[in-house]
Order: sequence, then structure tokens, then C-alpha cells
Amino acid sequence: MRLWIDDVREAPSGWVWRTNSRTAILTLEWCKLLNERPEVVSFDHDLGLDDTTRPVVLWMCENDWWPEKCYIHSANPVGREWLSGMIDRYGPGVSR
Repeated sequence: MRLWIDDVREAPSGWVWRTNSRTAILTLEWCKLLNERPEVVSFDHDLGLDDTTRPVVLWMCENDWWPEKCYIHSANPVGREWLSGMIDRYGPGVSR
């Protein structure tokens, strides 16, 4: 599975699209239950209102449940830096 997390930009063809952190985490929990790691996750940072993908990354850290590749497509430079730092330190690193 390819997971695209963004509240505005539609997912590319062949990707599962989640627009908030809650549904993204539920999707990852379901994958973990089935023991099927996502192939790739692409993160926007800001998801509208007060929501971000930070809870998703923290869930991945706490559960040690990472995809093979992580991408960040956020335009928010501070958010991108936070996501990148966490994924590089605790996950597979950000794919470029």
C-alpha cells in the first residue's frame, strides 16, 4: 500500500488518500493488525485547523512501524524539517 496524507492535494493514482492524522493512524493500525507494512508513506505537514502529520510520525515511532520509504511533500519549511528529523532519526530516513 502507498499512503498519501494530505488534506488538500489529491493522492496520485494507486495511492490510499487520508486527509487527517486520525484516519491515517487508523489505516496504519489496520496494516499492523494484518502485519502488512505500507510500501511508502508521503506526508504533508499541515492538515487543516490544528491537525498535522506529527501524531502519525509519533505513532510510527512508538510502534516501530515504518514503511520501506517515506516522502515529504509539504510546503511548510518548519514542518518539513520536523518530519525529516524524526523520520531520519527513528525511521528509514526520508527518500529523495
